[in-house]
Amino acid sequence: MSVKLFVGGLSWGTDDRSLRDRFEEYGNVEDVVVIRDRDTVVVSVFNEEAEAAIQNLNDQEFDGRTIKGIYLLIFK
Repeated sequence: MSVKLFVGGLSWGTDDRSLRDRFEEYGNVEDVVVIRDRDTVVVSVFNEEAEAAIQNLNDQEFDGRTIKGIYLLIFK
């Protein structure tokens, strides 16, 4: 089962491919969607790998900016 993560604080130059590559360091990535008009990124990862990505990437530098706020999105 995959879950969705919100990722904030990314550089305007970050694209789907570079972000996918970074998250794949911690496991399989199902999908990456960068929504430019709202400065939002949603990454779909498998449940087991979500925690590792959150712990290892939050507050880390990527593309010249610090990733701020990786949150698990829960839809009801």
